[in-house]
Amino acid sequence: MNNETTTLISLKEAMKRVDHKLQALEAQFKELDFTTDNLTQKFEYHSKTLANQAAQDELWTAVLSLKFTSMELNILYSYVIEVLICLHTRVLEKLPDLVRGLPTLASILRRKVKNKHIRDVWESVLEEYGLQEGDITALCTFFVAHGNKAEHYIDKVRRMYIRDVNFMITNMVKNQALQDGLLKAVQVVEKGKAVRVSEEQKSPLEELIPSIKS
Repeated sequence: MNNETTTLISLKEAMKRVDHKLQALEAQFKELDFTTDNLTQKFEYHSKTLANQAAQDELWTAVLSLKFTSMELNILYSYVIEVLICLHTRVLEKLPDLVRGLPTLASILRRKVKNKHIRDVWESVLEEYGLQEGDITALCTFFVAHGNKAEHYIDKVRRMYIRDVNFMITNMVKNQALQDGLLKAVQVVEKGKAVRVSEEQKSPLEELIPSIKS
């Protein structure tokens, strides 16, 4: 074996070692990319969680800080209760086979998380009334905070007390999510899409949404 052959063999072995090192580095970079992606996803998830929690805290603070009189609060409650009852009723109309399994609005909100069929129907109902999940969160938060002491007023009584409820909401409610939810509730009712609650109605919202209050 001459020197030229020996040099060629040594060069090939060196190139193999370099190639192995490059492959090892490539694997390490891929692992690093994967770890970075995981960390980025976790960071984004936690950021969204913190943002949602902050929004929830702001919403609760806004709901509990409302400066309405008892009469004004009752009027807002009346719009809220009618829309929530309407949503529950409309979902049951679209899911007649699940009427017994969805006795409350809370049961719909709870079961839609894992049941795609219920979730699809719920989302279609929200779209039908021009509502979004954020609006429902605001309305349910309002109900939880004030439902135990508020009283329902029928439409005729509401109009006797307040001529422009939209102005009252816009002027008094500063939290945007709560303001949007209440304004949309009024809009739904005034358009006649919500089920009107009569003075003789036998089904108070406490029976329709017991789980929310608990």
